[in-house]
Amino acid sequence: MADSKEKSGDNPEKIADNLSTLKIKQIEDDVASSYLLVDIGANLTNSKYSRDLDSVVERAKDAGVKKIMVTGASVQCSKEALRLTRLYPGMLYSSAGIHPHDAKTWTDDCYDIIKELADNPECVAIGECGLDFNRNFSPQDVQMEVFEKQVQLACEVGKPLFLHERDAHDDMVRILGKFKDRMPPAVLHCFTGTSAQALKYLEMGLYIGLTGFLWKDKSDDGVRSILEKGLIPLDRLLIETDAPFMYPNVRGSKIPASVKQALSDRSLSFLNRYCTFQRNEPCSLPVIVEMIAACMKRPVEEVAMATTINAIKLFGFS
Repeated sequence: MADSKEKSGDNPEKIADNLSTLKIKQIEDDVASSYLLVDIGANLTNSKYSRDLDSVVERAKDAGVKKIMVTGASVQCSKEALRLTRLYPGMLYSSAGIHPHDAKTWTDDCYDIIKELADNPECVAIGECGLDFNRNFSPQDVQMEVFEKQVQLACEVGKPLFLHERDAHDDMVRILGKFKDRMPPAVLHCFTGTSAQALKYLEMGLYIGLTGFLWKDKSDDGVRSILEKGLIPLDRLLIETDAPFMYPNVRGSKIPASVKQALSDRSLSFLNRYCTFQRNEPCSLPVIVEMIAACMKRPVEEVAMATTINAIKLFGFS
């Protein structure tokens, strides 16, 4: 009878050993697939999160996102972003600034209001500020004037700049150049430009922030090409979701098969279950870092760790 049990694989000791091996393998897989990430830009003040922000933050934690910078894009938005940092201390941080779309709302007291917000330790950057000549929701001359004031403010308070630029590279470079001897560190958020533009920003000492935009990039000289050529050093790279925007559509036809194959089941489970074109979430960040690493042909753990260290260094996270 004993021989028959052993032959059928019912030996208790053998079963226990097999279960132990399976548990260890599962733990190793969980550790390997859970990164330590920082989302440097998420618009969590957006009304799309008004009903379930607790769940959104919790899902981000479960996905391996340890810190999120909540983007300030107007005076009111910046105040709300700071308020959220008090509700989720140590997890959420904020920026304070006026987006180029809203530059026309700038008033004489905006400078002092943003400065007061920036005096709080939870507020770690000035912005989102910059130039957007693609949509021109505010007149270009007003955008440039308001942007320059916010760069001046960042110099005064000594906090990093969170920059936005669309179709305004030359003017962005020109304005930042006025402050080159005293400008604090800065990141060009959600970069979508060319290799020449990326190299210029890197030459100026800026960090480059990348999002899920990668999935729809079809340019021969765009973000994907820049990553494949290795033009962005790891010590200058940051990652972000720009949630609820920039949903990374991993089923897109423009994504190479090699990139799709690099995406882990764990990361895809968060993306497919909780994120949509209408509402992206910070829990999609693991998919973004996996896409970036695949394009760079580097181990994803290396890219994840580098971007986290960069974020800690730039924004002074604990």
